Amino acid sequence: MNDNKNLNFETQLFKAADKLRKNIDAAEYKNVVLGLIFLKYISESFQELYDKLAQDEFSDPEDRDEYKAENIFFVPEQARWRNLQAKAKLPTIGQELDGAMESIEKENSELRNVLPKVFGKPNLDKTSLGQLIDLISNTELKATSENSKDLFGRVYEYFLGEFANAEGKKGGQFYTPKSIVKLMVEMIEPYKGKVYDPACGSGGMFVMSEKFVLGHQGSIKDINIYGQESNQTTWKLSKMNLAIRNLYSKEVVWNTEGSFLKDAHPDLKADFVLANPPFNQSDWGQEYLQEDARWKYGLPPAGNANFAWIQHMLYHLAPHGIMATVLANGSLSSNTSGEGEIRKNLIQNYLVECIVALPKQLFYNTGIPACIWFLRKEKQSKSKEILFIDSSEMGFMKDRVHREFVDEDINKISETYHNWRKNSEKYKDIKGFCKSARQGEVEKNGFVLTPGRYVGIVDAIDDGILFEEKMEKLTTTLKEQMDKEKEMNEEIKKQLEKIGFKI
Repeated sequence: MNDNKNLNFETQLFKAADKLRKNIDAAEYKNVVLGLIFLKYISESFQELYDKLAQDEFSDPEDRDEYKAENIFFVPEQARWRNLQAKAKLPTIGQELDGAMESIEKENSELRNVLPKVFGKPNLDKTSLGQLIDLISNTELKATSENSKDLFGRVYEYFLGEFANAEGKKGGQFYTPKSIVKLMVEMIEPYKGKVYDPACGSGGMFVMSEKFVLGHQGSIKDINIYGQESNQTTWKLSKMNLAIRNLYSKEVVWNTEGSFLKDAHPDLKADFVLANPPFNQSDWGQEYLQEDARWKYGLPPAGNANFAWIQHMLYHLAPHGIMATVLANGSLSSNTSGEGEIRKNLIQNYLVECIVALPKQLFYNTGIPACIWFLRKEKQSKSKEILFIDSSEMGFMKDRVHREFVDEDINKISETYHNWRKNSEKYKDIKGFCKSARQGEVEKNGFVLTPGRYVGIVDAIDDGILFEEKMEKLTTTLKEQMDKEKEMNEEIKKQLEKIGFKI
């Protein structure tokens, strides 16, 4: 099955499932659909091993330890898909599904308090629920090979994206568009080590890290994931997402306080940090954290957590680690409430390695222009320089309101970065796209990190006239034109008054 067919299959499946939604909000319905896809996946994975054990006279297919040894969830009799499918037309199917979810949680400690128990709610039409079970059953998604397991992961991931789109602003809280995550992962290359996301949403950063490792013939056992999420519903989505990918997620935790007020991994030093924290978050708890050890480069302002997130991640970064985080563009230039001083301290300590300006309309939840910061504790080369990349005109409009990077865009940006890192002859400053700027130049620009200030404008013609001279000439011309316009308006007013029109 090629990628185009997979894409069409996923699209068709989502449209069919969405037709059954009726009067339920997308935010609520996603738990129903994603819960069923997850249940189908673990049931098929279980059944595959069950059938294998049943053929072995020395094995017991009901022995839970057999499944634990193979990293497969044990599914009790009542929760097995074929039994639930047989009851799909019964009016009690909602209660049956809720009971199935509870029984799976009891048997598998990693799924405790994770699975949705929402199927018995009165507002969920039980006929539509039965049709949804049949729809998923008829797709014949059987986990009998790695490819079909990957297909389950893609379906889950695709549905996450579509529900994020349907929810708009709220959807962006649990989902970072795949092309942005892929770019970040391709640039920091998490081959081996600890990967950390302090605002992990539905786990997209971890899933993409796993894809990267497998795509480079590595083993997912070589990476250990650590995450934290303050929204319990979103955390549940991440646990299911990671389970489908066979990623061990015991260290992906939830608490209501969040990473600032209740750091779940206080002693962690991660090799890779990947995050898309909330933009310009206010009321993040600064008043309780005035003397916190994380604020090594300055106390972040109470009204904006951008530099709190950066410093929290740096605190958890290993000595040779690298981090990538998405932030609002204001973080590049703001001088209010001490933010400029913190940014200056980060630059002067040679922590900032690369800034990538992103296009508008990439995110589901905001139109705010954004960027990616790349920071490294030990910059082995180019230590006095920062790479600026302006990708604000790249990508394509996926639909009327959303832009997306294509693989060629991702490859161009990541290859530029890696060539620069290696001091390769392949790296060259490209006007309008990339520039390697020395610290002195950044200092002259007041420690502002907006890539446009450094890369320039691609179509600008160098005529040898200094920028300041051009601006003075243009300003003078504009003033002359405005004075002339004022004179003409006065003359028109006089002529109109002569013929009896009073203005």
